[in-house]
Amino acid sequence: MPIRRRLSGLAFRDQGRLGRQTVTQTGDFNAAHGPEAIGLRDLAAVHWNLETPRLYEEALKRGEAQLARGGALVATTGSHTGRSPKDKYVVRDAATENEIWWDNNGSITREQFSMLLEDFRAHARGKELFAQDLFGGADPAHRVRARVYTEFAWHSLFIRNLLIRPERDALASYVPELTIIDLPSFQADPARHGCRSKTVIAIDFAQKIVLIGGSAYAGEMKKSVFTYLNYVLPGAGVMPMHCSANAALDASGDSALFFGLSGTGKTTLSNDSSRQLIGDDEHGWGKDGIFNFEGGCYAKTIRLSRNAEPEIYATTERFGTVMENVVIDPQTRAPDFDDASLTENTRCAYPLDFIANASATGRAGHPKNIVMLTCDAFGVMPPIAKLTGAEAMYHFLSGYTAKVAGTERGLTAPEATFSTCFGAPFMPRHPSVYGNLLRDLIAEHGVDCWLVNTGWTGGGVGTGRRMPIRVTRRLLTAALDGSLSQVEFRRDPYFGFAVPVEVPGVETQVLSPVETWTNKPAFAETATKLVTMFRENFKRFESHVDADVRAAEPVAAPIAA
Repeated sequence: MPIRRRLSGLAFRDQGRLGRQTVTQTGDFNAAHGPEAIGLRDLAAVHWNLETPRLYEEALKRGEAQLARGGALVATTGSHTGRSPKDKYVVRDAATENEIWWDNNGSITREQFSMLLEDFRAHARGKELFAQDLFGGADPAHRVRARVYTEFAWHSLFIRNLLIRPERDALASYVPELTIIDLPSFQADPARHGCRSKTVIAIDFAQKIVLIGGSAYAGEMKKSVFTYLNYVLPGAGVMPMHCSANAALDASGDSALFFGLSGTGKTTLSNDSSRQLIGDDEHGWGKDGIFNFEGGCYAKTIRLSRNAEPEIYATTERFGTVMENVVIDPQTRAPDFDDASLTENTRCAYPLDFIANASATGRAGHPKNIVMLTCDAFGVMPPIAKLTGAEAMYHFLSGYTAKVAGTERGLTAPEATFSTCFGAPFMPRHPSVYGNLLRDLIAEHGVDCWLVNTGWTGGGVGTGRRMPIRVTRRLLTAALDGSLSQVEFRRDPYFGFAVPVEVPGVETQVLSPVETWTNKPAFAETATKLVTMFRENFKRFESHVDADVRAAEPVAAPIAA
């Protein structure tokens, strides 16, 4: 029978076998499955499943973070202010050899991972660690029990905010399936561990262990859980998705999915006070509908505005929110969301229930609409287009958006980015696995699919303007309530998809990108350039898709509308 240890903030000391030093352990946990189960021994202490107030105390006491005006905890992550996808590795063995998309995933041998794990264990000796027992997945049939050991108290609060928290009385019988060990002070040895730098994120799907070292960026933890679910769920017939989701508040409860890369508006547009928020980043779609993988949100805060995004802004003034790399005034402790001196990728992490209209269950029925978001910095894509099933698969596999000058060092002009499945760094399997799952689900449930451009209109960056958010919201409202499907459509001469001719409340000119450009030859040249990029990128998928998907690609020369 599992042993429950409830200390109410007091501590006890375990004497390790063979005379190893005692370990101070505080909090509630299943003592039959302690740190020794993963080989962590001779620790100074383990603090189990501490809640927000205790984690605040520990983070502030250790100098890991500061307190912002309003009550949020603010931490910085040093040189790593974003994920390190080139430092991410999967153990390559007989089980994964033919299952992993190796063109997209780094590999290490089992022997290298074993040495890395032993070195992580050695590095942890004598340290105080924080442990959280959590769930990834709101559907009990498809959730993973994820235990996360962290070196920092603020990391423990971060992951506690982001994943799903069990009821406290469930901790006595909690047995982890997936274990993550996050030690930012660990530095990998490329010669010994088979990696390229001192930073490493290594996953062994067989042992269900993730090791994160050399980076204090907290997002690596949540994306490791996502990567694991992206590997295991397709085998259960569940489509894992890098998307946000919301649902109607009326009796229909019609849900919608929003696929999109960073900067496309995935979090902002799904956070709609007229609809129920299911989640902002990661979801699964199975036979019973959709479900959130997480119990919190991880929102970008750069240039965050109280007027434009009041719900998200309000979370930054609450006790319990973790703000990452947000600059605060040294005297007033007020955050400056316009200050990008540390990074453009400033973030806040908060529990889902900080959003008033968030779902309590994290689940909803099958979606009625799928929205694929792109930020087209070239200014040639329409604000919305209706996609057929084949077109939806084409654009899902393409995963197009554009980086904008100034957001990355050395970037001086718009740069097209194709991240397949709108989340290539987190997809261990070949994109065709996810694409075929999505296509079958779209066909089975008669889902309407839309491509929405939140980028530029009237020209590219420097000459045009950002698509007004009121236009995007108006078009999305019409798409989700079904009225947009009833209007007249034209065929886009470059991309071939259906574009509405007229929508009440939206300027007709905005719906036709060429009409917003004063220099029509420049528009044609730019559109042709982007079409060529699409076609070149899709060559790697042509052998994996049916003829109708290949036929959905944009055309090299404009066709009659």
